[in-house]
Amino acid sequence: MNIGALSYGLGVALYVVLAALMLTLWRGRLLSRYLVIALLVSIVWASALATFAWSGKPGFAVLLVAEIARDAAWYLFILQLLGLSGSGSQSRSGDLRLLRAAPALACVLMLAWIAAVVFTGGAGLSSETVSRSTHLGQVILAVLGLVLVEQLYRNSKLQLRWAVKLLCLGLAGMFAFDLYMYSNAMLLGKLDANLWAARGVVNALVVPLLAVSVARNKQWSLDIFVSRHVAFHSAALLAAGAYLMLMAGAGYYIRLYGGTWGGVAQAVFLFGSLVLLTMVVASGQVRARLRVLLNKHFFRSKYEYRDEWLKFTDILSHSADARESKQNVISGIASLVNAPCGGLWERSGAGRFAPGASWNLDVPPSASLAGDASLVEFLSSTGWVVRLDELRSDPARYSDLEVPTWLDELWKPWLIVPLSRGKRLEGFIVLSRSSTVVRLNWEDNDILKTVGSQAAAHLAMMRVSDALVEAQQFDAFNRLSSYVVHDLKNVAAQLSLVASNSKKHIDNPEFVADAMLTVQNATDKMNRMLGQLRQGRLEETTTKLVNLLPVLQKVVAARSVDEPRPTLRGGEPALIISADAERLAMMMEHLVQNAQEATACDGTVEVVLRAEPGWACVDVRDSGCGMDDDFLARRLFKPFETTKGNAGMGIGVYESREFVHMWAGDMQVQSALGEGTVFTIRFPMDAQLHEAQSRQAAQ
Repeated sequence: MNIGALSYGLGVALYVVLAALMLTLWRGRLLSRYLVIALLVSIVWASALATFAWSGKPGFAVLLVAEIARDAAWYLFILQLLGLSGSGSQSRSGDLRLLRAAPALACVLMLAWIAAVVFTGGAGLSSETVSRSTHLGQVILAVLGLVLVEQLYRNSKLQLRWAVKLLCLGLAGMFAFDLYMYSNAMLLGKLDANLWAARGVVNALVVPLLAVSVARNKQWSLDIFVSRHVAFHSAALLAAGAYLMLMAGAGYYIRLYGGTWGGVAQAVFLFGSLVLLTMVVASGQVRARLRVLLNKHFFRSKYEYRDEWLKFTDILSHSADARESKQNVISGIASLVNAPCGGLWERSGAGRFAPGASWNLDVPPSASLAGDASLVEFLSSTGWVVRLDELRSDPARYSDLEVPTWLDELWKPWLIVPLSRGKRLEGFIVLSRSSTVVRLNWEDNDILKTVGSQAAAHLAMMRVSDALVEAQQFDAFNRLSSYVVHDLKNVAAQLSLVASNSKKHIDNPEFVADAMLTVQNATDKMNRMLGQLRQGRLEETTTKLVNLLPVLQKVVAARSVDEPRPTLRGGEPALIISADAERLAMMMEHLVQNAQEATACDGTVEVVLRAEPGWACVDVRDSGCGMDDDFLARRLFKPFETTKGNAGMGIGVYESREFVHMWAGDMQVQSALGEGTVFTIRFPMDAQLHEAQSRQAAQ
C-alpha cells in the first residue's frame, strides 16, 4: 500500500470538490477568481506529488516548481484579502507593498536557484549542499506564508475576524507543517518519509476550513448553500465511516494478535461494533445532539426557517378533528426544541384557561387558571417565552412571576410558550425538558413566539369554524321550524273553515263526512310535521306520476270558499308529471290563496292549465295590486320576506319555487303595479306518456 499516494490523492479529491463548487456557482467576483486559481494550482501540486509517490515521476525540478507555484497562488490570494481588510492609509499601503515584494522576491530567487541547479548540474556543489539550500528556501517560503496569514488576521477588522478565522487557521496549519517538515529536513539532510506522506492528509484537512470560510464571506465566496439536511446526513455518514474504519483496524489487530481465537474474536468484535453503530444511529438523542452541533458551528442561523415554517404548516393542515389538530400544535412546537411531551391550555368561554389537549403527557383535570392569574397576565402583557429554570434562578427577571402549583405535577416542565393573536392570549403550551442539553437564545425565543402566533391563529380559526357549524345547525333548525309553522298555518286555516261552516251544515251528513276527512288529513299532516321537527330535517318527498287536472280541480274547489272565487281554464285531460301530489296541491293552493289576498273581491283569479312541447304549464293569474320590479328582483323569492305583516311567514313563494326546482321544473313571475300578477309554473312531462299521448292524438 502506497501511503504517500493515498495521502496526496485524498488532498486532490477534496480540492477538486471545493473547486468544482466554486466553478459551478461562479459569479465573476474578483476574490473568487483568486481563490479558484489557488485551488486549481493546489490540485496540480497534489496530483504531481501523488504521481511521484506512486511512480517516482516527475523529476526533482518539476516538484519544486509545483511547490513554489502552490505557495505563490496562496500568497496572491492572501494579499488580495489584505488589500480589502486594511484601512487604506499611506502607511498601510507601504506595508502592503513590502508584503507583496517579499514573497515575490523569494519565489523568483527560488525559481532562479532551481534553474541554476538544473542547467549547471549543481556547479560542483555536493548533493547535500543543494538539498540543504533547497530546504532552506522552502523554510523561508513557509515563514513568509505564516507572516502573511498573521498579518491578515491582525489587520482584519474585528467584525470580519470571525469570517476569516477558519481560513487563517487552515492556511497557518498548512504553512506551519511545511516549516516543521523542511526545518527537520534541513537539520537532518533529508526529508522524513513519514512527515512527507502525512503532508497530503494535512492539506486535505485544510479544505473543510476553507469551505466554511467560503460560506461565511459573501465578498469572495460564491454564495454556496449547504442544506442542513445534507450537512446532517453527510456528517453522520462521515462519522459512521470513521467509526467503521477504526473498528476494522481494531479487528485486524485482534485477528493478528489473538492467536487461535483471533478469527472468532474478530467476528464477534465486528458484529458488536455494527450493533453499537445501529443503536447510536437509531438514537433520537444522538441525532438531536448532532443537529445542535452542526447548527452551532457550521451555520450562521440556528434554524432553516423556510423548512421549519413549511413543516409546521404541514403539521397543522393534517388533522382529522379538533383534538388531533391541538395535539399537532403541541408536537409541532415541541419539535423545534426537541421536547418529548407537552400540554395545551386554551381560553374558555368564561375567561379561564383550561387543559385543551396533551401530547405524550397526562395533564390533571384540575390544572386550570383564572383569567387574572399571574401567569396569564404576564404572558398577555409581555408575550415572553418563560424558561422555568431561569425563573427559579432569577425571579426578578420575570417580575416575580408566580406559576401555578400544578406545574410541579407535570413531567419535568421546562418552557411555557404563549399563543398570542395580536394582544389577545388565546392559550399557552407547557413543554417538558428537551431530550438534549439545549441552551436557548434569542433565536429560539423568536421562532417559538412566531409559531405560537401562527398556532393561536389556527386555534382561533378552529373555534370560529365550530361556531359557524353550530350557527348553521341552528339556522337549519329555524328554517325547518318556519316551514312547519307555515304548513301548520294552512292546516289551521282548513280547520277554521270547517269550524265556521259547521254551524250551518252540522246536520248535513255529507258535510260531517267531509269535515271528518279534513280533520283526519290535518291530523296526518301535523304528525308528519312533528316527526320532521324531531328528525331535524325536512322529510324527503316521494315523487310519482301525477295528473295535473284533478289536482287543480281540487285546489280551485277548496279555494272557492273565499272571494274572489278562482276559475279553472283549459282542461287538458292528461298532462302527467312526476311530483308529490300532496305537496303539489299545497303549493298550488298557496299560490291561489296569495292571488286572492292580493285581489279585490270584484277582481278575477284564474288558474290556466296548458301544454307546451315536452312541458305542462300552469298559470295563476290575478288582477290584483301587482308588484314592482324591485320587489320582484330582490324580495319575492327571499325567505322570511313578506308583505302581509304579522299575518305572513314570508316563505310560501320561496318554498313553492324550491319544490318546483326539486321536480326539475321552473317558476317565472310577471307583474306590474295596479295590473296584476302571473305566476307561470312549468313541469317536465313524463316522456313515455307524452309520446303515447302524441300518438293517440295523431290517430
